Amino acid sequence: MQRTLVLAKPDAVQRGLIGEIVGRFERKGLKVVGLRLLSVPRDMAEEHYAVHAGKHFYEGLVEFIVSGPVAAFALEGPDAVAVVRRMVGKTMPNEAEPGTIRGDLGVS
Repeated sequence: MQRTLVLAKPDAVQRGLIGEIVGRFERKGLKVVGLRLLSVPRDMAEEHYAVHAGKHFYEGLVEFIVSGPVAAFALEGPDAVAVVRRMVGKTMPNEAEPGTIRGDLGVS
């Protein structure tokens, strides 16, 4: 049994997609073992995205993640990490396969 953390960013919360996202994971047999809405402090966002510091998109990325609540949920199930990665899809929604969360629900 594995556990993994998923963060749904502010746009997903604002667009009312959390139920849809959680439902997809549950239908794949993953169990939600924790769920919380939180605001990401700027210093935490800057530290999390430090690998991108100095890149043209860094400031926008930090601004975006601190712009509203983030939904954090812990999922549990057999091979949960691999299942979540497959279901979420590629980082860029326009490159993600249809049927993945980013492919179906993501915006660029």
